[in-house]
Amino acid sequence: MSRIQIYDTTLRDGTQAEDISFQVQDKVQIAKRLDELGIDYIEGGWPGSNPKDITFFHEIKKETLRHAKIAAFGSTRRAKVTPAEDNNIQMLIEAEPDTVTIFGKTWDFHVSEALRISLEENLELINDSLVYLKERVGEVIYDAEHFFDGYKANPGYAIKTLQAAAAANVDCIVLCDTNGGTMPYEIPAIMEEVNKAVSVPIGIHAHNDSECAVANSMMAVSCGAVHVQGTMNGFGERCGNANLCSIIPSLQLKLGKECLGEDKLKTLRSASRYVYELANLIPNKHQAYVGNSAFAHKGGVHVSAIQRHPETYEHIRPELVGNRTRVLVSDLSGRSNILVKAEECGIDLDSKDPVTLEILEDIKQLENQGFQFEGAEASFELLMLKAMGKLKHYFTVSAFRVIDTLRESDKAPVSEGTVKVKVGGKVEHTAADGNGPVSALDKALRKALISFYPQLGEVKLFDYKVRVLPAGQGTESVTRVLVESGDHEARWGTVGVSSNIIDASYQALADALTYKLYKDNI
Repeated sequence: MSRIQIYDTTLRDGTQAEDISFQVQDKVQIAKRLDELGIDYIEGGWPGSNPKDITFFHEIKKETLRHAKIAAFGSTRRAKVTPAEDNNIQMLIEAEPDTVTIFGKTWDFHVSEALRISLEENLELINDSLVYLKERVGEVIYDAEHFFDGYKANPGYAIKTLQAAAAANVDCIVLCDTNGGTMPYEIPAIMEEVNKAVSVPIGIHAHNDSECAVANSMMAVSCGAVHVQGTMNGFGERCGNANLCSIIPSLQLKLGKECLGEDKLKTLRSASRYVYELANLIPNKHQAYVGNSAFAHKGGVHVSAIQRHPETYEHIRPELVGNRTRVLVSDLSGRSNILVKAEECGIDLDSKDPVTLEILEDIKQLENQGFQFEGAEASFELLMLKAMGKLKHYFTVSAFRVIDTLRESDKAPVSEGTVKVKVGGKVEHTAADGNGPVSALDKALRKALISFYPQLGEVKLFDYKVRVLPAGQGTESVTRVLVESGDHEARWGTVGVSSNIIDASYQALADALTYKLYKDNI
């Protein structure tokens, strides 16, 4: 099995994505996690562009990495300036990385319009910048910016720029599809000419503007590339970069190219989620390999089949990348979905039991009303337990009220929730203020119940989503509320549906507290 070098540029290219900004400590933590994953190169940033990246290179030296090399990114020298006089080149060296990666112009259009120098002068600054760095840094990688566009515009000149880099004895030349417009079918012919022209190891750096970054990376490897650049979760400017969370398992499991090793590959999903967490972004549930929905099955025919042979509807075993098979329940569900879901929840349910059909009917009726259990598996588990008569009755809410009061014109309204609950013949009537009506209701409900069930003090509200369903018109539309709650051990989702948003919220909140009590075997 041949080995492919994986070069991660999440901390540089990834940070150029809209809505992403890492602090220095975030970048250090991500670098450590990528090192644990087994990534070969971690590009920390451009020390010549901003103080944050300079600080990163200083801070990462305090860490002991097991495997990865830290790379610094920059550009060739400026025209009319020698490498020794170029501040960007000097800062790359002063950062003391394991590897330096610089980019240069390949497209004659950029040479004449962006740099405004002659084509020959561009070849000189590529070569002498790399020669200078190669004499002072252990490893030097050259990124041929806009290579594919440059090759299609002027193939002869694009190849000359690669030869100028190869003459400097660089360790790898990376072909960049900077604008992301190259198609996979174009790669083989171009790669064939590159392999004839230079003997230096070749890499690929693809952007995703035409949704082909992963495909182009895979095609380049099949044509001889031994080095692949990309970002975790495909983060990057515009439409993003080649997604390493797709490339790595595809190379390893589909092409038989070693990247991380089997044990490391099993941690891919957790590494993906870790980067999402530090980026403060919601993970893409439909992401290939590592997404929550990557191995989720909804149709009854699918579920029945995967119970016998998972490969009928799964292209790999999800455990290979740290994921798992999930069975969803909806109005498309068959009896198999219910049985598998019951088994996941530790509930013994017989396929011939009338309760199974009853649960299936209930689900279809509830989804017709607007309920959705795909993100509210705790509510579904409670539904099953109720149908089987196995759910204890913990409390009854006989009344609740939420009031929003504007007390000062230049300040936000104050929300107050009032709740009356009954537990075992005892009535508790409480009120609480909150940051909005749902928060006030949540606090009042817990405050009323906590004297009976102290463990409810451990429950936290992590996420609250509202969706207006198209069943009604305007303000009369039906509202679905999804709530994610949790304690120190787990998280769970619950759902409520009503034409009244407060009532829908109450349903989801009440289910969340009920599930906590059930989970704790109260």
